[in-house]
Amino acid sequence: MNQDLLKRLSVITEEEQEFLSGRREIDRTRYTEQSQLIIDSKKMLDQGKLIQIRPHTRFVHFPRHRHNYVEVIYMCQGQTTHIIDGNQVVLEEGELLFLNQNAVQEILPAGREDIAVNLIILPEFFDTTFRMMGEEEHILRDFLVDCLRRDSSHGRFLHFKVADILPIQNLAENMVWTLMNSQPSKRSVNQFTMGLLLLQLTHYTDRLSAASQDFDQQLILQTLRYIDEHYPTARLTELASLMGYDIPWLSRMIKQLLGRTYKELLQVKRLNQAAFLLQSTRLPITDICGAIGYDNTSYFHRIFRAYYGMSPKEYRQNSDTHPATPGESE
Repeated sequence: MNQDLLKRLSVITEEEQEFLSGRREIDRTRYTEQSQLIIDSKKMLDQGKLIQIRPHTRFVHFPRHRHNYVEVIYMCQGQTTHIIDGNQVVLEEGELLFLNQNAVQEILPAGREDIAVNLIILPEFFDTTFRMMGEEEHILRDFLVDCLRRDSSHGRFLHFKVADILPIQNLAENMVWTLMNSQPSKRSVNQFTMGLLLLQLTHYTDRLSAASQDFDQQLILQTLRYIDEHYPTARLTELASLMGYDIPWLSRMIKQLLGRTYKELLQVKRLNQAAFLLQSTRLPITDICGAIGYDNTSYFHRIFRAYYGMSPKEYRQNSDTHPATPGESE
């Protein structure tokens, strides 16, 4: 990380000085007015803000707590140890930890050279991010975000071991820099950066720590990752063989966990890719049809029109001014 940023983040805060001077516990009134230790966004965020940065508090054991916001921790230097929903998570330099509002977290004391930042984020920040990015479906991206927004019994945190992935490191550092410095359109920059960061992370779901996932989540991620990487030739029979499951059982589980059949998930991925190619290339429509895995052009035209409300040709003609979204009529 940039040395100037590290120097600024390593400055001892007023709260940390209290711990160095002998205080042994956190001052709960800094974080909440409630009897339970639920850290309040009103204490952490300036009024009107959807996102704010806060250096990770060192030198103290932080007791079990929850947040009423989404928290993202980026480890700039050193390491920190977290107990999340009973799982010990050691966050190393360059790694990212996302926690939703239902995660129960405890943090062991960090040392002077253990530098991390906490991004305090209201859930609506993500809604705005995706509206700005476009409304096309991206199932893996949406799944990751749902893990952060949804009141669920699993998927309460995501630990990405991505220290060696340069684009992710650049985006994380850019967000830290932007949040620490005043510049025009800061909110828009941060929303785009977060969107790009999440899109990058969809390519590295294999870097999710096993502790982040229960069985259902592992099955979902394996299925979505397989479709994302192999959509032109993807087959349920191959997926079942790779995962070692019975085909009918896997088919039922996919429908139960994702609310769509395997065929529907694959079709969404193929149609999204077709729309991207129509917008960004001049490839003939017949070539696009073959590239995404369909050998029947008439069938492709029919399902494309049903999904986007217009033909592939019409979609291409309109894409420069107002890209269509699913469900839009002709």
